Amino acid sequence: MMYFSKDTAAAGHSNTRFPRACPSVYPLGAAVYLETYGCQMNVSDTEIVWAILQKNGYARTKELEEADVVLLVTCSVREKAEHAVWNRLRHLRALKARRPRARAPLRVGILGCMAERLKEEILHKEKLVDVVAGPDAYRDLPRLLAVAESGQQAANVLLSLDETYADILPVQTSAGGTTAFVSIMRGCDNMCSYCIVPFTRGRERSRPIASILQEVRMLSDQGVKEVTLLGQNVNSFRDLSEVQFQSVTAPGLSRGFRTVYKAKQGGLRFSHLLDQVSRIDPEMRIRFTSPHPKDFPDEVLQLIQERHNICKHLHLPAQSGSTRVLEAMRRGYTREAYLELVHHVRDSIPGVSLSSDFIAGFCGETEEDHLQTVSLLREVRYNIGFLFAYSMRQKTRAHHRLQDDVPADVKKQRLEQLIATFREEAARANAELVGRAQLVLVEGPSKRSASELCGRNDGNIKVIFPDTELEDAAERKAPGRAQPGDYVMVKVTSASSQTLRGVPLCRTTLSRAAASH
Repeated sequence: MMYFSKDTAAAGHSNTRFPRACPSVYPLGAAVYLETYGCQMNVSDTEIVWAILQKNGYARTKELEEADVVLLVTCSVREKAEHAVWNRLRHLRALKARRPRARAPLRVGILGCMAERLKEEILHKEKLVDVVAGPDAYRDLPRLLAVAESGQQAANVLLSLDETYADILPVQTSAGGTTAFVSIMRGCDNMCSYCIVPFTRGRERSRPIASILQEVRMLSDQGVKEVTLLGQNVNSFRDLSEVQFQSVTAPGLSRGFRTVYKAKQGGLRFSHLLDQVSRIDPEMRIRFTSPHPKDFPDEVLQLIQERHNICKHLHLPAQSGSTRVLEAMRRGYTREAYLELVHHVRDSIPGVSLSSDFIAGFCGETEEDHLQTVSLLREVRYNIGFLFAYSMRQKTRAHHRLQDDVPADVKKQRLEQLIATFREEAARANAELVGRAQLVLVEGPSKRSASELCGRNDGNIKVIFPDTELEDAAERKAPGRAQPGDYVMVKVTSASSQTLRGVPLCRTTLSRAAASH
């Protein structure tokens, strides 16, 4: 077995780039099957992996039975995500066993966060796994696969201080799609006590702005109508690639927020990137996720309010409504500071849609703490929510310092109450849109009815409406049915906690819709 271990680099990191990939010994056009688990960052990583493999002569297949290589891009944020991968490996073991001897052996690889966290266990517990590659080792995949072809297991889980894959233009896994993800930074320095990300994705580092703009322009040329800028802490973006900006003063934190690290001086910040990206194509919507509430200077909020193509939707992950629990989580703010930020955001961006993350049953959470989270959900009234029961992760500060002392049945009960409260309040928030016209970017047919179309409004809420012939508001096109990538004005007729329904009024453009408001 050949592998590089992160233990060979000081503090688990390397500032040395991985060797350029050597040619694979697989036959030209060997078929690769890619499967993605977890967050949007993993979707972006899958596109980077495919770009690297395609350049090295691999072919892509969507049929598992046709594959010569199966690669799973994995997640470690919660135990449930890892269970899904272990279960998938059991299925792949059977597939490997029944593979005809006339074909080359099927090779299986585990990539991403789970590879980083559980390298030894994966290699020794699952002998069918041939390749293990962490999030910073994708350039090394052709070499690792070549080693695997010789019959050895191969792994590279070195974390890097500078790898951003800035020079690799991802190949979209859904050709002709209307939306795309663009990774702008990797890693996280926040060190929240519950979070595994700093240990699986390493320290924060940002892509040069020039490479991001190049990718967004390419996507615009391909007809993509919505780009989401991705990062673990996207709004702490800091491009240090240009020397003249390395002494720039750091922007202040949101009022009442603090960090576990000293203020970082220098670099072009997120507001500059957002400004530049939004200027590329006035018909392309811009979103970003996932931010940290501490990094919302006024210039970012002002940009969102001013630019018609920056979506009026903010993700403000709260995690808990209890100041005591927030302190244990090392989130760097109190309930009061968070609520002050929410009010400031709503004053700065009228009509903004808000989403958030919440954890039920964190270490030491009492019933009173839980009820404070319930009350925060009611007070803020989010449009979109992501709620989960706490899952202890090894290596985190909570694993070393705290007790996972809330029983599983209590976590379940509390989560159910949080979900019920969120849905009740989201339904009320969304009901305020009934009777209003919403600009919807069409994504395709509704999953439940071929006679309906589905898309999202500016606030990232799903909107469903009948697929009928529509007039063009600019009168430049003949009446016709809306296609994926079209903007349609829809009058909302009903709302639930997750979906709006309405009647289509006309096809239009992003710029025209903004000018008419």
